[in-house]
Amino acid sequence: MVGYVGRLCLAALWLSYASVSMASTAQDGLLRDLARVAPALSQQALQHALAAMQCAVNHGAEPAHRLAVIDYSRPSTERRLWIFDLQRKRLLLRDFVAHGRQSGENFAEVFSNRLGSHQTSLGLFRTAESYRGKHGYSLRMDGLEPGLNDLARERAIVIHGAAYVSPRLVQSQGRIGRSLGCPAVRPEVARMVVDQLKGGQFLFAWHSNQRWMQGSASLDCKPQRIASSQTRASRLPKS
Repeated sequence: MVGYVGRLCLAALWLSYASVSMASTAQDGLLRDLARVAPALSQQALQHALAAMQCAVNHGAEPAHRLAVIDYSRPSTERRLWIFDLQRKRLLLRDFVAHGRQSGENFAEVFSNRLGSHQTSLGLFRTAESYRGKHGYSLRMDGLEPGLNDLARERAIVIHGAAYVSPRLVQSQGRIGRSLGCPAVRPEVARMVVDQLKGGQFLFAWHSNQRWMQGSASLDCKPQRIASSQTRASRLPKS
């Protein structure tokens, strides 16, 4: 009997190891494929985005079809937003995106989760419903990182188009315009961005200065914090 039970335990352990190994292999393959179609994106940023997304999925989140990555360590004068089709492993868009006016000038240097801070938040977000508001066709998001971005909905951190997200402003002011904390995009691509990301996709806002990312539950994959944040987000009003 002991031998039989022992064999069952070993089999269960092997299946668990095989499952983790297969997931890791699949993620490595996805990293290679996405890095190939977006060679200008920091591989560290992409790797962290995929790890954060996988952590959320492993602890109850529905898999997404698309992933947006913002590298806020780049200046606002660069196209620092990437949107990927995860199923076809394609790059759908690389474009400009604003940061909060209190986060910095051309570079975003300070980040916050506080109400009224007018600063950008980092970490993993889950997109929600589209709506029409004062900025036109827009997209709400829920932050999945406790203490890092989980007040996104209360802060009205949404994706929307804005005329100030214009490279034409660079010559006159050395940067594009800034938001009140929202990842605002050019009006010309706003509808496409909202339509591609609405309805439960992932967005990961990253910075190369790890001082700003050290509070991330998803990078360390802390399941209780991620799971509780997802539960909280699902209970928030959707309109």
